Amino acid sequence: MTANNKVLALRILLMLACAWLPGANAAQPSQAEPRVIILVYHRFAVKAEDSMTVRIETFEAQLGLLRAHGYRIVPLRDVLKWRQDPAATLPPKTAVLTADDGHRSVFDVLLPIAMRDRLPVTLFVYPSAISNASYALTWGQLRTLKQSGLFDIQSHTYWHPNFNHERQRLAPTDYRQFVHRQLEQSRARIEAEVGGHVDMLAWPFGIYDDQLLALAAGDGYVAGFTLDARPVERDSPLLAMPRFLIVEGHGTSAFARLLGESEQQTVPASGGRP
Repeated sequence: MTANNKVLALRILLMLACAWLPGANAAQPSQAEPRVIILVYHRFAVKAEDSMTVRIETFEAQLGLLRAHGYRIVPLRDVLKWRQDPAATLPPKTAVLTADDGHRSVFDVLLPIAMRDRLPVTLFVYPSAISNASYALTWGQLRTLKQSGLFDIQSHTYWHPNFNHERQRLAPTDYRQFVHRQLEQSRARIEAEVGGHVDMLAWPFGIYDDQLLALAAGDGYVAGFTLDARPVERDSPLLAMPRFLIVEGHGTSAFARLLGESEQQTVPASGGRP
């Protein structure tokens, strides 16, 4: 056997020996990204008068499904930190509760449940309705929500306009000024009445585009939220992070499908933070 053949034979023997070592061919474990879902509610009641009002019974069942399927409800800011910081982590199944508009049922219905289960909630309000509209919360109630330590009060613009309609009726310069006023006046009023820092925005009607995202960034907002109905990913745009709009029609089966789970799993009794 020539010297070259001896070297080749030795290499083959070494390769075979390594192949038989325990774990030699095992794939290196990878850190799977968590499944992150942001839920958005509007109104709560014992009886649903419209599709946007979620019955208490339905909401309790949804919380039960989150528990049954191993979801942890975390503050929205935890998701924002995870999105901004590659080193930040979240539970493997993460859920966030948000509520838009500032309906009085957030105080009457959601607050007691949040207090019972210690559920963090981000509430997006438009100040023109607060302490004015009969359906809306008062500034005093918003302060109570914030003082609970569970509610983060953020912006839903000043009076919830349809930006598509406003763009059509206004000249370009007037439209940009209109958007700026909606964003800036909302933040200023909330911070003055409730305190804290307003830097997150829920887009009215889920309407957004590149121009709106740029205007929001220019006005100091660091995160925005849509109605795009998909999980949040590491690369989701910071000012257009998706949420699932939850309505009364999201009963047990529909809500389980939204979670990507089977509704057949036993749902525990209500009580206790998911």
